[in-house]
Amino acid sequence: MENKKRAIFKAITWRLFGFISTAVIVFVYSKNLKEALMVGAGIDGLKLFFYYLHERLWNRVQFGRTKTLEYQI
Repeated sequence: MENKKRAIFKAITWRLFGFISTAVIVFVYSKNLKEALMVGAGIDGLKLFFYYLHERLWNRVQFGRTKTLEYQI
C-alpha cells in the first residue's frame, strides 16, 4: 500500500501535466493567456482532489493484487 505522501506527490505531478495540457488547449481556442491559466488552475485544482481520493480508495481494493507474505524464513 502506498503512503499518503507518495499519493499526494503523484497527484500533484499528474495534475501538473493536466494543467499544462488544459491551459494549452484553452489558449489555442481562446488566444487569451489569462483565461487559459485560470481555467487550467480551476479545473486542475478540483481534479487534484479527486485524483487523491481515487488513489486512496483504490488502495483499499484488493482486485489484481498479489498477496505478500507477512514473513519469510
